[in-house]
Formats: sequence, C-alpha cells, structure tokens
Amino acid sequence: MKRICVAFGTRPEAVKMAPVIYALEKEEGLDPIVLVSGQHREQLDQMLDIFNLKPDADLEVMKSRQTLAALMGRIVPAAAEKLKELNIDYVLVHGDTLTTFAVALAAYFEGIPVGHVEAGLRSFNLKEPFPEEANRRMTDVITDIDLPPTTWAKQNLLNEGKSDKNMIVTGNTAVDAVHYLLARAKLPEHLPKENLVYMTMHRRENLSVMPKLAEAIAELAKENPKFNFVYPVHLNPAVREAVYPAMQNVKNIYLEEPFDILSSLAAQKQASLIITDSGGIQEEGTALGVPVVVLRNVTERPEGVTVGALKLAGNEAAEVKAIINELLKNKDKRDAMRVKTNPYGDGKAGERIAKAIAWRFGLADRPKDWV
Repeated sequence: MKRICVAFGTRPEAVKMAPVIYALEKEEGLDPIVLVSGQHREQLDQMLDIFNLKPDADLEVMKSRQTLAALMGRIVPAAAEKLKELNIDYVLVHGDTLTTFAVALAAYFEGIPVGHVEAGLRSFNLKEPFPEEANRRMTDVITDIDLPPTTWAKQNLLNEGKSDKNMIVTGNTAVDAVHYLLARAKLPEHLPKENLVYMTMHRRENLSVMPKLAEAIAELAKENPKFNFVYPVHLNPAVREAVYPAMQNVKNIYLEEPFDILSSLAAQKQASLIITDSGGIQEEGTALGVPVVVLRNVTERPEGVTVGALKLAGNEAAEVKAIINELLKNKDKRDAMRVKTNPYGDGKAGERIAKAIAWRFGLADRPKDWV
C-alpha cells in the first residue's frame, strides 16, 4: 500500500480535500493518511466533524495573532518530522494557504514527491490575494504532478514552463463537496428565508478598506430594507473590529458567528445575491447557480467572470455600493448571472485526482482530462 498524505490546515481546504480522501479510500493500492496543521483551529475541527474525518496527525501550530513568518517557521519542521514518522510515500496539498506551501516545502526537503490539487490558479498580482498568490506559485515550482481544475489553470502552468506530461485537468473539488453536502444543508432557524443576501468578507488585503466597505454595505441595507443581509463574521479580531461598528445596529443585517459548511451552503442556495471576497464561495455560489459579487480587484477564478456568474466589483466602497445596488434593484440582471453550465467542474474531481495518484504509482491508467 502506498501511503498518501493528504495535508491541509484551513476550513476551505478541508471542504475541498474531503472528496479527495473519499476517492483515495476507494482506490486499490492507496492508503490516505490525513495530516492537518490546525491553521484554522475551530473552523477546521468543525469541518472534520461534518465530513466524519479523523486526522492521523495534527501539527497544532496555531497561536493567536501569530505572524506569517512565525507560522511558516512552525509548520515546516513539524511537517518534515511527521512525514518521516508516518513513512509517507506521496504528499497531496491543496490550493494556496501557508499550510500548502509549508508542507510541500517540508516534503521536498525530505525527498517526498508532491502533488498539487487546484494547481495553476493565478491572479498575476503578488499582493492580491496576499500571501496566497505567492504560496501557490512557489508550490507549483516543486511539484511532481500538477492537478489544475480547469484548462485556464493548466495554461498558466504551461506558460510558466511546466510540462503537461504530469498534468491532469480535474475540475474543482469544491463542486464535489457541494454535490455531497447539499442535501444535508439547512439554514439556521432564526434567519429570514426570503430576499436573503449572503455575504462574507475577510481577506487580508481588504483589511485596510474593510471599515469603508462595511459602511457602504450598511448604507445599502438601509436603502434596500426588503433585503436581509446575512453575514457570518470571520473569527479574526481585525475583521470583527472593522465591521461591527458600522453594521451591528442595522436591523436587516444579521451578524452571525462563522457558519459551518452546511449552513453556508443553505444560505447561498437561498440567496438572491452573494457578496464575498472568498475564493471558495466564488466556486460554491456558481455551482449553486446564484449570482456572486466579488469584493476583489482581481480573481484567480476568472472562468466565472467569463461566463457571467461572477461580477468583479473591486474593493473601493463607492464602486462596490453602486454595483450591488444595481443588482439588488434589477432582478433580471441577477437572473442573467445564473448560469446553467458550471465552468468549475462536474462533481468528479476527487475521482480523477485519486486516479492520477494511482497512475503515478503504476496502479491505474492515466485519467482523462475533465475538459
């Protein structure tokens, strides 16, 4: 049995790697070993419970308000030691978190090959998103196999000089997770179910402008009283300090504790509009056929913009307010964003990823690209 370490540390990674773990368990000759860093402690544990996953190893690296450099310095040596201890044959990392690059680097130092799920995403701006753009670029330098979710992501890797010999387009595992969980999704009882606007806002590069964005959205809520804005607020104290003063006394804004994935999917499915700076929610909202306004200047997921499912609004308060207001007042424009064909995947990405790893060990035929 080949021991395949599936490594992750944050809530979004857990959501997207769970379908990979399930698929690896079904693949003959492969033994998935789950390693978590604990980068998002509370939210990560919540996701593990929902997916009924028990880590084989937990690095427990999180400390309150620690710097990126300090976190990197804790993950790399801890991961290197644990990979040796677990006798790992192959490491799979996901996306663009600090855990992604740190564990990939630890594996590289130990001579263990690395596969990158959701490889090739690019904003082409090292400051947005920060530090994720650098994390994913540096991870792709040291990979044994690249698993881009779309042909656009694959082309980014080819443009950087990588060979398509060990590259398989898989679709995005976020779509797998939506398919798997949607039947269990349930909106919290106390929340309104009509005219719902679901929002999240937590990106590090938005922190400096977040108070202004919060004020703009508070004004929108007051000017559009028939809509109910539901906002699960990130646990980061800096986020809470930025948004609560402007939003906490607006009667049609519901400031909630962070949602688990089931509540989040239910709220997204119910929503007339989604407002977010999250990468994963861009994919989830599109998979659910709900229009999404993206509070970023650039997105590494342009497929949704291309097909019209995402509206890139930037993070300048006046422009954001104008774009959202127009969509709230025009149902036809919102409906036009409800695309029928999902550009991010077909719900079978996990299976392709597991087959790709089996293929790398000579245990299966090379899987075909999704598109």
